[in-house]
Amino acid sequence: MTSDSNANPFGEGGFDMNALLQQAQQMQEQVLSAQAELAETSVDGTVADGLVSVTVSGTGDLVAVKIRAGSFDPDDTEDLEDLIVAAYRDARAKADELASQAMGPLAGGLGGALGGDQPGTPGSPGSPGL
Repeated sequence: MTSDSNANPFGEGGFDMNALLQQAQQMQEQVLSAQAELAETSVDGTVADGLVSVTVSGTGDLVAVKIRAGSFDPDDTEDLEDLIVAAYRDARAKADELASQAMGPLAGGLGGALGGDQPGTPGSPGSPGL
């Protein structure tokens, strides 16, 4: 019996490592592109009818803070601080949603490629876990 060194050890129609690596490289390029696009996107968060607004990048980095002039007592900064935090949280939630929309399809493709969406696979729905 002779052995063909090029034969697929998993039989005909078996696992193709080159195809998997090529798919992973394409996905990595798509992820990098989506991340770059998110970094260039701006999202605003506003509270108290525009009293305080902040701008964050699509990746969540704080870019700008705007406070309506004459709207606060300079001796009482506690309320202003709370509004800045609330405006940031609003903007960050919007940025996170934007990132989820941009990256979600890419992450979903990875699970299918590696079997992560299969019931019983650790981390997938219906999995008993580790």
